[in-house]
Amino acid sequence: MDVRTLSEDKKISEYLNQLNELRKDGEVKSLYTKQRLDALKDNKLLSKEEKNIERAVLLEDLENSKRIIEQNKDKVKELSSEALSYSKKISSSFLKEKSTYVSDAIKALKEEEKKRIAETKAKANERIASLSSKTSTTTKNSEDERIKSEINAVKYELKSEINDIKASTKDKISKLKDENLAAYTEYVSINRSIRGGKTNLIENINLSFKSYIASFKPKAFLLNNGIYLTILVFFIVCVIIAPLKGMGRLFTLPNILTILEQSSTRMFYALGVAGLILLAGTDLSVGRMVALGSVTTGLILHPGKNIVSFINMGPWDFTPIPMFIRVLMALLLSVLFCATFSAFSGVFTAKLKMHPFISTLATQMIIYGILFFGTKGVPTGSIDDGIRNLIGGRWYLGSINGTSITFPKLIIPAIVAIIVAWFIWNKTSFGKNMYAVGGNAEAAAVSGISVFKTTMLIFIMAGIFYGCGAFLEAFRANASAGTGQGFELDAIAACVVGGISFSGGIGKIRGAVLGVIIFTSLTYCLTFLGIDTNLQFVFKGLIILAAVALDSLKYLNRK
Repeated sequence: MDVRTLSEDKKISEYLNQLNELRKDGEVKSLYTKQRLDALKDNKLLSKEEKNIERAVLLEDLENSKRIIEQNKDKVKELSSEALSYSKKISSSFLKEKSTYVSDAIKALKEEEKKRIAETKAKANERIASLSSKTSTTTKNSEDERIKSEINAVKYELKSEINDIKASTKDKISKLKDENLAAYTEYVSINRSIRGGKTNLIENINLSFKSYIASFKPKAFLLNNGIYLTILVFFIVCVIIAPLKGMGRLFTLPNILTILEQSSTRMFYALGVAGLILLAGTDLSVGRMVALGSVTTGLILHPGKNIVSFINMGPWDFTPIPMFIRVLMALLLSVLFCATFSAFSGVFTAKLKMHPFISTLATQMIIYGILFFGTKGVPTGSIDDGIRNLIGGRWYLGSINGTSITFPKLIIPAIVAIIVAWFIWNKTSFGKNMYAVGGNAEAAAVSGISVFKTTMLIFIMAGIFYGCGAFLEAFRANASAGTGQGFELDAIAACVVGGISFSGGIGKIRGAVLGVIIFTSLTYCLTFLGIDTNLQFVFKGLIILAAVALDSLKYLNRK
């Protein structure tokens, strides 16, 4: 069955020609003139006087275009509305016809596949039966061995032919789905042309949905989302069990806000370590970095004289310094110390090609020793209540059914950190270099990317995120040399669950964010249900194994 394309409709072509004629000296020329004005700024071949003359001419053309746009505005609007109505009217039947054609064709292909497989099996079984009848049932000789070898060859050929038939059918079905998608894409494209290049939200959503359906493959979907589906089932079970055990509802608004608050500081650590995992590395020093920054913050923001001395220096009293300066000092020193130690690890990885596992393990031990030797493990004490509430407190939003609803302030800096990390990863040349070096460092070097510089910047960026997170961590609890114990494992696990691959060069910021929220929610759910803390490590371990196993399967499939 041959189904015509939408663009072949003569009336659609007439509408587009009329609209193009109306827009030719208006919108089209205006856009072209603006492009020429932008290009004129960077034109170094023209003198200043020549540029001014050219600019005056272009500005005059731009004004003329605007007048023409204003003159034709009502006519363009009326004609566009009429064209869109007509396009919608004829496309509904056309797209339905196309969809029916594709659906019928797919059914026919599947029936043909079954028929061909059945015929192939029948022929193979006849050959096998014929060969089997020639074998001796009482003795074994070279002829029998030869016949058995032929039977195995027939079975192998049968399997290969069946796979070829299935692959051929799969390919044809894929082309039919693409054909169906192309019909809707053409409809959207025509409507955009009618609107003068403007898009429509509903059309874009439908197009994205149809594109997803056309490319949907169950096996790939399970590989990509299997861990999320498993965790979703776990959460559903927890939600059902909690009321039955008399513990109340699990996912209430206060509980969700508490989960987000607990995720806020952990978000910084995951965003930092995500860059190193993108390099096919890791970072075992995260927990010690947290302790370093938190202790620094606690010492500076402690009300009154400190109770901790550091290597026989102090205790200090920072209260004479204005609070704003103290907060800024605490943040900057936390970031500076963490970035310095992270860069220290980075030098060994970037220059000596040492695996981050070793360089960060050594850094972890160095920081650990310095902190415990310097502070004797004594907690720094509480932070001044005023600044604690200002930065790490909560806003009162009201009450629902007698329950107070408060919004954690720490969520705000976490959101800012996510936006900054997303921008760096997706909108900067450094972000592109991260993926290139993580995917294949040698190829990146050949293409002109400085592997040393990129690696060092990734380590420094990680240190900055750790420093900011450690600064905020001090507002959650009294900091000591033991603060942050095991945080590196949670950060790494969150990234792995979020789809940032240890293979290198694969992953998205949203994966790290989702991983942190999932892991924090998991811990909260288990604690809420009264599961022993030690058993919680079992759940976490199984989830990490499942996530890495699925990642490995995806890698093996690509190979």
